[in-house]
Amino acid sequence: TMSAAEDAGWLRWVTEQFGSIAGEDKEINLEEFKAALQVKESFFAERFFALFDSDGSGTISLEELLKALSLLVHGNETDKLRFLFQVYDVDGRIGVPALTRRGARSPRAGSGSIDPDELRVVLRWCLRESAIALPEERLGDLTLALFEAADKDHSGSITFEELREELEGFPEVMENLTISAASWLKPPPPVERSRRPRYLTQAYWHNHRSKLTFLGGYAGLNLLLFALAALRHAGLGGWVVVARGCGQCLNFNCAFLAVLMLRRCLTWLRATPIAKVLPLDQHVVFHQLVGYAVLALAAIHTGAHIANFSRLARQDGRHALAEYLLSARPGVGGLGGTASQTGLALAGLLAAMLAFSSPCVRRSGHFEVFYWTHLSYVSVWTLLILHGPHFWKWFAVPGCLFALEKVVGLAWRRAGGLRIVEVNLLPSKVTHLVIERPQFFHYKPGDYIYLNIPAIAAYEWHPFTISSAPEQQETLWLHIRSLGQWTNKLYEYFQQPESPSPEPKPLSRSLREKRCRSWAQVGADGAQLSANAKCYIDGPYGTPTRRIFTSEHAVLIGAGIGITPFASILQSIMYRYRQRKQSCPSCCYSWCEDLRDKEMTLRKVDFIWINRDQKHFEWFVSLLTKLEMEQAEQEPGGRFLEMHMYMTSALSKNDMKAIGLQMALDLLATKEQRDLITGLRTRTQPGRPDWNKVFGKVAEEKRGKVQVFFCGSPALAKVIRVHCEHFGFHFFKENF
Repeated sequence: TMSAAEDAGWLRWVTEQFGSIAGEDKEINLEEFKAALQVKESFFAERFFALFDSDGSGTISLEELLKALSLLVHGNETDKLRFLFQVYDVDGRIGVPALTRRGARSPRAGSGSIDPDELRVVLRWCLRESAIALPEERLGDLTLALFEAADKDHSGSITFEELREELEGFPEVMENLTISAASWLKPPPPVERSRRPRYLTQAYWHNHRSKLTFLGGYAGLNLLLFALAALRHAGLGGWVVVARGCGQCLNFNCAFLAVLMLRRCLTWLRATPIAKVLPLDQHVVFHQLVGYAVLALAAIHTGAHIANFSRLARQDGRHALAEYLLSARPGVGGLGGTASQTGLALAGLLAAMLAFSSPCVRRSGHFEVFYWTHLSYVSVWTLLILHGPHFWKWFAVPGCLFALEKVVGLAWRRAGGLRIVEVNLLPSKVTHLVIERPQFFHYKPGDYIYLNIPAIAAYEWHPFTISSAPEQQETLWLHIRSLGQWTNKLYEYFQQPESPSPEPKPLSRSLREKRCRSWAQVGADGAQLSANAKCYIDGPYGTPTRRIFTSEHAVLIGAGIGITPFASILQSIMYRYRQRKQSCPSCCYSWCEDLRDKEMTLRKVDFIWINRDQKHFEWFVSLLTKLEMEQAEQEPGGRFLEMHMYMTSALSKNDMKAIGLQMALDLLATKEQRDLITGLRTRTQPGRPDWNKVFGKVAEEKRGKVQVFFCGSPALAKVIRVHCEHFGFHFFKENF
């Protein structure tokens, strides 16, 4: 309920919006109404328009609009329900207004009851509005489930009273019933009182203490190095002091950049107590941060030297500034007095590396530009050794470790290529690669590898999470979403009827016939292909998800293809369940041992998968079905692993355009013990998760310390991170 001030503000808001939509006649016609309502299909727009147009004039005036909206916003449950009933009572041709002139009912107006055919028509449009595709047979099942539940007297039609009685079983629906797609119909959001920035809250500092401590130590060390170098050169003038101070910081930072890219060493450190102190999961982010710091320090360092050379040139009078910068001069520094020349070359290389490392370059189909410019780190370190007399002291240890990692990686890559034994082209342009597993390749659930396929790009290596469990001995699985240039080329390469391969292997007869019959449907329905392409891998490398098995209550959140690391983890969890299954020799009673041990302290796992539409669930639905069945067999009624599915394109239960559909889906899922969208026992929820409710339920369970692991878009990561801070949960995001 809105206050008087909020109500007045809402009325002004609607009036302004109406003025921006209406034409010169100050009325809204059906086409303008459809555009403003932002619906995918016209059915509901026409139904709402007919009900809003109280005088049957074919247009809606401001007065009619405010009257209708007041009913939806301020009306009681009966008012809202009666409006919903009128929307569903669609006797006659769809789209014909119920009122043709003031006070007169059309022959095609609603009959006052809803029969099965009307309900089927409405549910069909509900499915389209929610981007759900079902065969006619299943639509009939949905219609029957809802109709049988609502038709209390078995009269063959649903009356208003019967619909209200049925909806009483869904109190949360009626409480928030609205037309959610029409943003211009919503009241403006209330003005929030100024709150303390989240960066100053105790929860933020508690959840980020390792990162903040690290950043504080990093900043303090740089200040200390600058101060010590400045004091040593205090008598040489201000510009020299600044240049030397920045130079000493550059010695440290340029060597530290190598440390942050020691992936094998960092993966090893994740298994040690150091992982609890240092923010190893953020090493890529810190690498980027230090890169920016290096560029800033280099700019100040170069600028200070140029200013000093300019001062010397004015005092000397015999040498121009260009001579100081472009000619080798003994005593200036560097090998053979070439500090100026090597310094300018370094500045150019660093600027180029930063420019071509930006996301707009890497994600716009020009990854090779980023890749090749980044390889200039070899030239940078070489020039630094020639430029700075003390840099080698800082670089000796990390440089040797970096070189050793590269040698090991090169030896591993060139030890022999691996065969891609099978390729599955899945919906939404996802390529599922099945690669033969090397004999001594050991990894943890959630780890990732770098993949190179010479047939796609000879020199490009891209990171992908391993989606198969470590217990799967013979093959490795990768699920690759087509988002960039390389991944699109990969999908297209295996989509070709005759993919060229160094060692071509003919498709089996059945697969070949399948491809010939439905070649046009490969992208939509998926296809399984045998393959014999060669690839190389480098890894494995660890991620934050390695902490899952030492958590007590783990919440795994995957958005879209972000489920990939959790596919491996969930399979491994259930494998350990099977290993611990016990049976009584006398009565054959079976149970599972307590799963908590040194390697796995888990008491509860909540798995949340958020997808845009129905097709995206097809990637891993067979795996999730198997996991549900295994848990049901080994622990009947067990709640160790709970799944939560969300489909963002589906309208929520409190939206008038979807309330009937969601009620029908709930009823049918209860009847069949299966979700109609995915086939899982877990019911797919429409819309986006309400994180306050989701995390509130997790907190109420009190199953131990909660840790949240996320893999998906950065924008969603920020939202979830804020809610984790509010509830005091630890948050981990996968970073490559």
